[in-house]
Amino acid sequence: MTSYLQRKLFSVAEYYQLAKVGILKESDRVELINGEIITRSPINSPHGGMVNRLTRLLYHSLKEQVTITVQNPFSIDNYSEPEPDIVVANFDPDDYEKSHPRPADIQLVIEVADSTLEKDRSIKCPLYAKAGIKEYWIVDLVNQKIEIYREPVKEEYHFKQVISKKDQIVTAAFTNLKINYQKIFTQ
Repeated sequence: MTSYLQRKLFSVAEYYQLAKVGILKESDRVELINGEIITRSPINSPHGGMVNRLTRLLYHSLKEQVTITVQNPFSIDNYSEPEPDIVVANFDPDDYEKSHPRPADIQLVIEVADSTLEKDRSIKCPLYAKAGIKEYWIVDLVNQKIEIYREPVKEEYHFKQVISKKDQIVTAAFTNLKINYQKIFTQ
């Protein structure tokens, strides 16, 4: 006899209710992806340092024309509120205090990957493409490469570029933003 297990998918409202009643704590490193509560990896020093470096480089180039969020959620739909390492969103004078950024607000999402590379490719990439995120970077700490995804169609990106060594990153949304590989991977 075959039995099928059905999962209980959580909505964003239910997810926040779990936190409100104390089932999920502020210290829990989780995010809501496609209705499932997914654990997030602890942040080690290389990962944290890379997030800090990228945030500094982005802010230095883009200054006040955008809102840069670090490890904060953005709202995709009623079942997904991922918390990527960095989001570059359209400037919002209240810094998205009234609501999290939505896909239409977002110019760039960056995930820094060491132990999460496969999850960032196989789960986050299709999720972001389906949401219409215009540009998505995976900064691969292990192989010291940057994967750049653009042109979302359905659940995939039609453009992929891998940056390494002497390359320069140019974003689609900000043509004045040019970052040399050596500024990201300093060793």
